[in-house]
Amino acid sequence: MKTTKSKAYEFDEIADGTFFPIYPVIAQQIVEKTGIKSGTCLDIGSGGGHLGLSLAQITNMNVILLDKQEDALNIAVERANDWGIASRTSTVLGDVQDMPFREGVIDLCISRGSVWFWEDKKKGFEEIYRVLAKGGMAYIGGGFGNQELKEQIDIKMKQVDSEWPKSRQKFVGGTTRELFEQIMNQIGILSFEIMDDEKGIWVVFQKESN
Repeated sequence: MKTTKSKAYEFDEIADGTFFPIYPVIAQQIVEKTGIKSGTCLDIGSGGGHLGLSLAQITNMNVILLDKQEDALNIAVERANDWGIASRTSTVLGDVQDMPFREGVIDLCISRGSVWFWEDKKKGFEEIYRVLAKGGMAYIGGGFGNQELKEQIDIKMKQVDSEWPKSRQKFVGGTTRELFEQIMNQIGILSFEIMDDEKGIWVVFQKESN
């Protein structure tokens, strides 16, 4: 009997192949932008853990990988072992809209590509703000690191998906700078920046220290 791989394995094949070069680049950009290199990092919608684990490789952070697919977390555990950073990595099964963490325990929240799939984006960002420690930061959005990497990925993806990048736009099209600004204002987050350039679209914000 033929077994069908779950979506988690399908996504991971792409992440570990065509998309693989982007994660170290984005991890470095996160560190440069936030300046955070220690404490606890939460990678939301982590999938197989590429971004969180890439960040763990260049910092001293303990990384929690959060995903609502158990298969994705199983892949991430195996990858953390393979990369030799299992001692600083843990996984949690859960959803961004109702995260199983106490208030104020995360120093850095990161996520690439998952925000397009959040059913209630405002609730997701509220939860991120809740779990951030005072002075903690979030770096949430999507992109390919830089224009050169994006062009390389577009070429490779068109070979397997003739509709690319139009097929990607089905997911990301409605998530704009204006939407991020609206959500930040609705929540009352004062310290935020939205970057929308060749690196992708990212919202970066900080929880007040007082």
